[in-house]
Amino acid sequence: MSQKSFAAWTPAPRYPDPRVVALDDAFRAYMVSSAKVEQIATGCRWAEGPVWFGDMRMLLWSDIPNNSVMRWDEQTGESAVFRKPANNANGHARDRQGRLISCEHDTRRITRTEYDGTITVLADSFDGKPLNSPNDLAVKSDGSIWFTDPPFGITGFYEGHKAEPQLPQNVYRLDPQTRKLEVVLGDVRGPNGICFSPDEKTLYVVESRATPNRLILAWDIVDGQLQNKRVHIDCGNGTADGIACDVDGNLWCGWGMGSDELDGVRVFNPQGKAIGMIHLPERCANLCFGGEQRNRLFMAASTSIYTLYVNTQGAQLL
Repeated sequence: MSQKSFAAWTPAPRYPDPRVVALDDAFRAYMVSSAKVEQIATGCRWAEGPVWFGDMRMLLWSDIPNNSVMRWDEQTGESAVFRKPANNANGHARDRQGRLISCEHDTRRITRTEYDGTITVLADSFDGKPLNSPNDLAVKSDGSIWFTDPPFGITGFYEGHKAEPQLPQNVYRLDPQTRKLEVVLGDVRGPNGICFSPDEKTLYVVESRATPNRLILAWDIVDGQLQNKRVHIDCGNGTADGIACDVDGNLWCGWGMGSDELDGVRVFNPQGKAIGMIHLPERCANLCFGGEQRNRLFMAASTSIYTLYVNTQGAQLL
């Protein structure tokens, strides 16, 4: 990949990095004063779905319009194509056995990459109708795969192929053993980013077509069922996309609306209060925690991948 960024990028000249801003004093505990925002890859058309493979010391992410899954090697710092064509893959995660689970726009399915590199289709339809365009997913500690299915990838040919949706914009739970697919939510407008709280008692879903403002919704998980739907965060004039929780239950959100003030990552405490902001020169679509100690934040932001060491860790599966 080219090392010339399409976005204006200049590393901060000194510590602490002024791009990392405490909106509340509570965020200072998560800031590393001698860590800067780094750009480790660029040249994408639309970077999405980062996932960390610690055993391989690599980051994978999607470049959806380029129909590629990209790979960054932590040891060499080099980026290369991991898979192409990639069926316009979007979100990724790892299952309990460490295998890659992917959302694919073009084939409108959820797949698993086996250890030998072969692809297993886990879900591509519901009630005899094709899925819309699976967007993002989260794997629960019981192995179940929860994913969002808006029609974003079938509205045109840029991130898939144009088609008419035949199903509502559901959120599904998939049993990878039985391949049983169950609708867990059917009343979310534009379901997008999804994650669990560290104790798996709360599910968060981004409602990216809510009006007048985008929302992050929350539900209690009680005996496997979702209860007590509520607005956890009103995004105001910003836009949330991919989301991830740290071990303290803070929600780290890909953020932006094409402005210097809003583009980057916004961090909310477990009560939904904004406590921190990481400003980037591009809108951030998705993020994940990685590195040896899970304390390195990887941010997929439009044409580039950025990283920042933080004083917390990404939540682990129970």
